[in-house]
Amino acid sequence: MRRWPRRNMSAKQIARVLVLGLALVNIAMAAQNPADIERDIGNKVYCQCGCVTSLNTCPHLNCEVKAEMLKIIRAGLSQGKTEPQILQDLVDRYGEKVLAAPPPHGFNLTAWILPSVGLLIGLFLAVTVVRRWRGPAVQRTAPAGGPPMDDSVRAAVEEEMKKYVD
Repeated sequence: MRRWPRRNMSAKQIARVLVLGLALVNIAMAAQNPADIERDIGNKVYCQCGCVTSLNTCPHLNCEVKAEMLKIIRAGLSQGKTEPQILQDLVDRYGEKVLAAPPPHGFNLTAWILPSVGLLIGLFLAVTVVRRWRGPAVQRTAPAGGPPMDDSVRAAVEEEMKKYVD
């Protein structure tokens, strides 16, 4: 029986395999079902009937606004438009209020930045308050200078130490 020689894969070969695998995953995900894209878009926009829910979760039976918005989405998909293009069509028709998440530009950028800034400020304040509650650090070591030691006591201590060291 012939044995094949063992070869270790180099870092370049491993990187090539990983890149190829990721490319295949992207290709598989790009060929999404139109119904999935419709559902994704429906989760990213609010129904404009006044129910304040996403388009997919509108609680009104036979909601005319929902039907009209789904019609726009389906028409865009049948024309071969991408998700961002269909979202832009909805924004053009209903305004930016239709989007469930504000676009990260202009004044809307504050909605994306402020939560992080608020969290950092809160963390800083919490650390500051806890440090103040603890008070100043207590010095646990004996002071460096003390009363001078008597020569007779020093000699007795040194003699006692010699017993244990030698």
